Amino acid sequence: MQEAFSAALHAWDQEGQPRNPAAWITATAERKLIDFARRAKTRRKTAEALAHEPSPADVQIDVLADVPAGVDEAPIEYFPDDRLRLIFTCCHPALAPEAQIALTLRTLCGLTTAEIARAFLLPEPTLAQRLVRAKSKIREAGIPYAVPAPAHRAERLQSVLAVIYLVFNEAYSATAGESLLRADLAAEAIRLNRLLQELMPEPEVSGLLALFLLQDSRRAARIDDTGALVPLELQDRGRWDRKQIAEGLELLESALQAQHPGPYQIQAAVAALHAQAPTAAATDWQQIAALYGQLIRLMPTPVVALNHAVAVAMARGPAAGLELIDRLGSSKELESYALYHAARADLLRRLDRRPEAEAAYAQALTRTTNSVERAYLERRIIEVT
Repeated sequence: MQEAFSAALHAWDQEGQPRNPAAWITATAERKLIDFARRAKTRRKTAEALAHEPSPADVQIDVLADVPAGVDEAPIEYFPDDRLRLIFTCCHPALAPEAQIALTLRTLCGLTTAEIARAFLLPEPTLAQRLVRAKSKIREAGIPYAVPAPAHRAERLQSVLAVIYLVFNEAYSATAGESLLRADLAAEAIRLNRLLQELMPEPEVSGLLALFLLQDSRRAARIDDTGALVPLELQDRGRWDRKQIAEGLELLESALQAQHPGPYQIQAAVAALHAQAPTAAATDWQQIAALYGQLIRLMPTPVVALNHAVAVAMARGPAAGLELIDRLGSSKELESYALYHAARADLLRRLDRRPEAEAAYAQALTRTTNSVERAYLERRIIEVT
């Protein structure tokens, strides 16, 4: 790396600064490493000819010399963005998908172990152990951190999409802290998604970007002037970003033309129905419930089932939704999930079952670490008391 910087001082003075200085430095350092390894290998062969044993350092350098030629590595110009390049690197197929995602979120995306654990609906110690095991496997199996060539990116794409998706989720509704929104993190997720779309213009990549834009379009309306949370049905739709909505709808329409709807396209379609409804009352909840029914078949997770139950409640009445939620709750998979208790409390409130609603809101409150969400739940508790 020192030699690369030295080369940059000389070359840039003569030729001017390159368009991507970081890529230039990285590429130069890589070439310097290869040259160094080749020289070391030549020295070792010469030493062998003189009947001297190779030193441990030479053996190690020889391994390094084989890496650039041996691993399935893409040229730097394929990944003009360092973070996206590293995300692809970390999502190695030798690791379990959950381990790929958790490790990448922790090491590259700045999310804490507690935030990642909440995203996976896992106790924090369990997630921490998963991270330790993933790092151990990398070390013990000698898994190389190398960017996959274009032909092999597809096998990592789903994990990369999941990483960006979970980064945006944390930005859209922060699991802890004093603010509900993390605009900088949302902007970074959208930026990475745009780069990924240029690199791999797949329908699900476009669908995810559409979802981000449609969700983020509501950012200004989700908090009132006092900093309090405003639920979707009460938001001032005049404050929604129509430019983002138009771009999101265009991306979704383009993705759906491929006729291979995936989970992100379906979620974007749900967001599109919200975005296109002129009022909360005009929302097509029947269609949203149907879309969540389709999503459950692709992603049979408890959280998707909860969203489906809420959509059914809005389409067919709170009693129908509560029945599904209570059935879902019997498995205890969502017992630690604050939004499960909050959704159940809201349906009980709509049914005027106030004591039960108060108890459910209290359950949600004990599981919520975000100050804005806590204040909202406290107001709800007062309303039903």
